[in-house]
Amino acid sequence: MNFSIYQLKPRFQQLLQPSLIWLSRKGITPNQVTLAAMALSIGYGTMLALLPWQGLWVALPLILLLRMALNALDGMLANACGNKTKLGALLNELCDQISDLALYLPFIVLSTLNPQLLLATLFCALLTEFAGVLACSIGVARRFDGPMGKSDRAVAFGLLAIMHSYQVTPLWLNSLLALVLLLSMLTIINRLRGALATSRPATQ
Repeated sequence: MNFSIYQLKPRFQQLLQPSLIWLSRKGITPNQVTLAAMALSIGYGTMLALLPWQGLWVALPLILLLRMALNALDGMLANACGNKTKLGALLNELCDQISDLALYLPFIVLSTLNPQLLLATLFCALLTEFAGVLACSIGVARRFDGPMGKSDRAVAFGLLAIMHSYQVTPLWLNSLLALVLLLSMLTIINRLRGALATSRPATQ
């Protein structure tokens, strides 16, 4: 099981072409888009943690979709403008992890969720991205294997927010969280195995 929503990225990028053109004409840099996505995540996550307003949870899937769009646009902008930098690569990875924590850690305020299960899920989420980047240490490209990559997590937590908003029972909420945890573990294995397989020299 290695399917990931990340595989739909080319189609998603096609839909973002008008936004890419607008950003390019305005002289917006890829790093500015990356930092904007992180600022959005931190700001919204702070509101989720501090404001007891259910409407924020209802709107979270839209915020996650916007963040996904910004995450795609920074790379598209860098490629289109020939503005790929080492700083941009570092910011892209670092800001993604900060954004994940900022948007998902506030779920701990929900009394219907098991806090230990949530923290274990977020820990494994960080490990999946670390496993992807770790591939570079053995001379191969970053891994994006599924089934629980960044985009898949966004869909899962967006669904979790909707389920909470409609007062779904804690059993179902925690079951979904447990599924995300298990699939994250599988993703770590898939990314490490994929990195090792790619690094092996071709044989005759």
